[in-house]
Amino acid sequence: MIYRGDIHIILMQDSDLLVRRIREGTVIDHIDGGKGLRVLDALGIDGRDGDLITIALNVPSGKYKKKDIIKVENRFLKEDDTNKLAVIAPTATVNIIKNFKLIEKRRVSLPNEIDRIFRCSNLECITNSTEHIESIMDVIDKEALVLKCRYCGRILDVNKLKYY
Repeated sequence: MIYRGDIHIILMQDSDLLVRRIREGTVIDHIDGGKGLRVLDALGIDGRDGDLITIALNVPSGKYKKKDIIKVENRFLKEDDTNKLAVIAPTATVNIIKNFKLIEKRRVSLPNEIDRIFRCSNLECITNSTEHIESIMDVIDKEALVLKCRYCGRILDVNKLKYY
């Protein structure tokens, strides 16, 4: 990515794509190529609130082969959002922008446990009963993204997790 004044230019093969800076909001960068739409779904970002959303998918990257970038105006990620992001896109960075300036840069990292974000895929798990017990997933392996339900002990496939 090249920065020129007020314009970010994302190089894409033979043509340049111009993407304007955002005044207030979040830029999620270094998302694994092709996972940007999944990130939007997990974060519940669909554009219905009227805020500007910019998405660049499979952009060439010097550090990785390809990456996705998401810019969302007037939205700032909460801790639960960052935990969802850590499971889907563990190499991502979160940039908080205020008044066109970067005020905070966070590297995403998996916590040791993830509370109240995902549903256990075991339909017999007590967290899927009428007792309204919120799920807790223990992170068994941060590199391989292995999660385990604390209640039923099921090892969970991160690609098949459902969000609350």
